[in-house]
This record gives sequence, C-alpha cells and structure tokens, in this order.
Amino acid sequence: MTGEMHYFEDVCVGQRFQSDSHMVTEEAMIEFAREFDPQPFHLEQAAAEASVFEGLAASGWHTAAIAMRLLMTGPVRFAGGAVGLGVDELRWPVAVRPGDTLRLETEIVEARPSNSKPAHGIIRIRNVMTNQHDEVVLSYYANALVQRKGDTSVAN
Repeated sequence: MTGEMHYFEDVCVGQRFQSDSHMVTEEAMIEFAREFDPQPFHLEQAAAEASVFEGLAASGWHTAAIAMRLLMTGPVRFAGGAVGLGVDELRWPVAVRPGDTLRLETEIVEARPSNSKPAHGIIRIRNVMTNQHDEVVLSYYANALVQRKGDTSVAN
C-alpha cells in the first residue's frame, strides 16, 4: 500500500496500519524544545535529572509531531491529505528518551460520509506509538476529513 494514494472508500473499520520506525536523537529533542517547549527538563541534562523525568525527555509535542510524520509517511496516504478535525484522549504515558526508536500503529475505528461535504468522508482513527521496548509513549483518537472517490456531488 505504500506510495499509493487512498480515498475514503479504500479504508474500512478495523484496518490497522504500521509505520516505519523513527529514531529520536538528543539533538532533535533539544532543538524542538528550544523552539517550541523551552522547559529545562527538555533542554539540559542536569535540570532533567533533577526533574520528575530523572533524565532528558522529549517534549510531548515533539512526540506528537513525530507521530504525525509517521502517519503521513506511512502505508495509508490520503489523496488531498487528511484534514484534522480534532483530537481526543491525547496521552503520553511513558517519556521518550534520546535513542528511542518509535513506531506508530493506526487503526480505523469509525468511517462515515460527511453530511456537509459530500465529496469527503470522516474517519476516526486511534494512533498508538510505542518505543523499542513496546512501551506506549503516545496514544490518541483523531477525526479527519478525507476525499471520496469520483463525483459525489448532489445533482439539482
């Protein structure tokens, strides 16, 4: 399925997709934190060791950005993209550390045609990202607007 563009009709409830892996470097963690989440436990080893994390930890927003990249470069790519409509139950149960290798599993949990945009459907996905120890580092549900195949406009 990699590389092929998908439409609403190409996915069904219960399907699961596994991403490639992504290794997180200390440099990338610090660079992201410097720009978007400049808290000491994301930037400095000494501050991180004295924190609840007891060591350098990636920003949760960096972790979420990695999940987005893995989703968008994974095996199910939607024609025209997937327009985010909202995220629910975003969780970061285990901190991401330098050297962690992350992988994302996406499950289609709901799918329905859009009432307001007939050329689109709405999918609900559950994303779970794990590290190399199979520990969940991020999970969430999201709704996205995706294109349908062909002409689905209503004739007058």
